[in-house]
Amino acid sequence: MRMNNPGEPQPMTIDKTGPVPVLYHGTKVDLKPGDLIRPGFASNFGQRRTAAFVYMTATLDAAIWGAELAIGDGPGRICTVEPTGPFEDDPNLTDQKFPGNPTRSYRTRAPLRVTGEVATWSGHPADRLQAMKDHLEDLKHRGIEAIED
Repeated sequence: MRMNNPGEPQPMTIDKTGPVPVLYHGTKVDLKPGDLIRPGFASNFGQRRTAAFVYMTATLDAAIWGAELAIGDGPGRICTVEPTGPFEDDPNLTDQKFPGNPTRSYRTRAPLRVTGEVATWSGHPADRLQAMKDHLEDLKHRGIEAIED
């Protein structure tokens, strides 16, 4: 979804006739239900600039990538979250790189409220994880940053 005014996220709606999707956030921070995940901290990617958005996804695979690639020494964690304000498709993973939004990834300037944690999940194979880390390091060296407009 492209926005007319990039400063104002377009509210997303969830189909009320079907099940409400579970939304996830991958991290290395030990978060508890009720905690808020806010923008304004160093990004996990690129030159680690201050992030204007926080990210969530409706697919466990995308959340696993977030948990595995997050900066920090602790174990990867996957939280279930709910947005506290409007959110939009993540342009880093949608029309800029893939048609539509196959990863069902979203971003918001509003905090995400932690509702729980996924206790059991399996990470990506070591060679695939290393390939993704190498790719992200290459982007960093080339000065390619996340879309923050």
